[in-house]
Amino acid sequence: MRRVVIDTNVLIAGLRSRHGASNKVLSLIGGDTFVTAISVPLVLEYEEATQRHAEALPYSRDELTEIVDFICAHSEAHPIYYLWRPSLPDPKDHHVLEIAVAAQCDTIITFNRADFLDIDRFGIQVQTPGAFLKEVKP
Repeated sequence: MRRVVIDTNVLIAGLRSRHGASNKVLSLIGGDTFVTAISVPLVLEYEEATQRHAEALPYSRDELTEIVDFICAHSEAHPIYYLWRPSLPDPKDHHVLEIAVAAQCDTIITFNRADFLDIDRFGIQVQTPGAFLKEVKP
């Protein structure tokens, strides 16, 4: 089964609209299409971003907390033992790469493909939600 990391921008996009590829990716969490990998820094970012965008999202703050809790309950948590810094142009993305490497992920699902250039040495693909869904055909 494929192992993926879902970048925060995909989470927020999927929560903003019930239509589109990002929401479809979120709806597949916990199913048999892929396994989602998480880490403490990534979950903290999910929590912060959902609360920061709460006014623009069609969910209450409590519901957003429940959504992040659901993601945690249906994902594999991995500790980060090695920091791959500096490997990316945006330092805010290092924790995404680090969980992808630690969990031996196949794919990082993100809209910021340009922020993950030159990570092929890790054997990790970077795909938008739409490209990922075309490949896995859920």
